[in-house]
Amino acid sequence: MDERKVRKIIMFPLPFPGHFNPMIQLARIFHHRGFPVTILHTSFNSPNPSHYPLFAFRTIPHNNEGGEDPLTQPEASSMDLVAFIRLLRQTYAETFRQSLAAEVGGGETMCCLVSDAVWARNTEVAAEKVGVRRVVLITSGVASFCAFAAFPLLRDKHYLPIQDSRLDELVTEFPPLKVKDLPVMETNEPEELYRVVNDMVKGAESSSGLIWNTFEDLERLSLMDFRSKFQVPIFPIGPFHKHSENLLPMIKNKEDHVTTDWLNKQDPKSVVYVSFGSLANIEEKEFLEIAWGLRNSERPFLWVVRPGLVRGTEWLEALPSGFVENIGQKGKFVKWVNQLEVLAHSAVGAFWTHCGWNSTLESICEGVPMICTPCFTDQFVNARYIVDVWRIGIELERTTMDRKEIEKVLRSVVIKEGDLIREMCLKLKERATVCLSIDGSSSIYLDTLVNHVLSFDPYDVAS
Repeated sequence: MDERKVRKIIMFPLPFPGHFNPMIQLARIFHHRGFPVTILHTSFNSPNPSHYPLFAFRTIPHNNEGGEDPLTQPEASSMDLVAFIRLLRQTYAETFRQSLAAEVGGGETMCCLVSDAVWARNTEVAAEKVGVRRVVLITSGVASFCAFAAFPLLRDKHYLPIQDSRLDELVTEFPPLKVKDLPVMETNEPEELYRVVNDMVKGAESSSGLIWNTFEDLERLSLMDFRSKFQVPIFPIGPFHKHSENLLPMIKNKEDHVTTDWLNKQDPKSVVYVSFGSLANIEEKEFLEIAWGLRNSERPFLWVVRPGLVRGTEWLEALPSGFVENIGQKGKFVKWVNQLEVLAHSAVGAFWTHCGWNSTLESICEGVPMICTPCFTDQFVNARYIVDVWRIGIELERTTMDRKEIEKVLRSVVIKEGDLIREMCLKLKERATVCLSIDGSSSIYLDTLVNHVLSFDPYDVAS
């Protein structure tokens, strides 16, 4: 029997869509290579196991025995993201250790633990105690991780905390980044942000390997920079979704069909697809400026307005009376779409995005130009690389965003500059395809990763 058939991989994602989805894609890749996979998942934001029949799921309870889950209380929902991550790590540190010990003691031979980088030191201590090697999945790009790793230097050089007077200043140690591109977020607990980042970097550095959802031809220089500073083995095997897209049939629901039918009626490369991810929030004023900018551009648009995107509202009630009816078939508001399917549709000509890493890769893989409006952390780094390094998008900052500027940018990226940017997009799309081919770098790294985890002695935690 193949050795990997009896060596299980345990995976521990962070319970946010931008982190959970690439972990599930990676789980499919491992499963396709013959490994049984068990997903340990927090009781907060727990997935529906029936949607992922290939894997076993174990729910980790919160540590507030006999009491209410602190992550479902009203005050938790109003926290900033840094405070929420602190609470998340506190809530599940001990119960994760117990759950991991139960899995390891269950009689099956463990291959390794694959944990999200943000769990960091939580999983490091737990894995050492039960004698399982730990591999880390980093859900950001390599360039942004290198910026995170440089936080001590950036603080010493007084780039951090960011000062408004220096926003457009070049960070000479990290070109092409400007001060405003550094991967921070607004928080009431800035020192906690530095602790989270430091734990993430140290936890990655002490692991038995790092898996990246990126590919060599996209981030070659950043990978070289990382290798020069860290000794841990790295495996850039992305784009994950292109490995796993043919491993499971795509199940379409009624909303998917409605969206596809609408796209089918649009001209090729005419639609501006708009989505700002699963975590960002915007003010009602921003929402209205975006809506009027889209309308006035006279370009067909598909906008994912998820419930809760606009602070203080449920969905579209902030729009003026008759706005949606006036647009008619020219624009479409939806609560959710299958983004991979939308970006692959021939009608989509541009993607107005928050520049999350998953969205960035998905757009690159379909050759779709991007309009970049980053909101926090690594999204700022991704946007700078999209615009100035890969030259596959155009910048539209939130600080300068009004309906006239939006209209101008939408017209330029779809009509005037679109062909030049699209040409660069198609070149990167080709490179991604080559990396995934049999002799491509991502495929070679994947073979190396499989051999690497199979080489672990499950009872030897020495690096």
